[in-house]
Amino acid sequence: MSAEPTVTTGTAPVVVRIPTILRGLTGGARSTTASGSTLADVLADLDERHPGIGERVLEDGALRRFVNVYVDDEDVRFTGGLATPVGEGAEVTILPAVAGGC
Repeated sequence: MSAEPTVTTGTAPVVVRIPTILRGLTGGARSTTASGSTLADVLADLDERHPGIGERVLEDGALRRFVNVYVDDEDVRFTGGLATPVGEGAEVTILPAVAGGC
């Protein structure tokens, strides 16, 4: 008997670093995985796996003003926003903006 080949669709999971303020939505996990070829895809998959994250990170189809997102340490505001490509083995970091001053 010959074994049928395994066909995989989609993209390989990427690591998503979760800030403390959102860890209640991930069961306390500091990081998790999600899949997608763009940041928008990754965030949609992340929200499917951990409902509520999407509404905390996105507003009106765009990243919230006071949320910073990095793909492999590159600020997505300068690499295409939600259309930023996310390659295999990438690391996505979500950080709340910190404001303050003297």
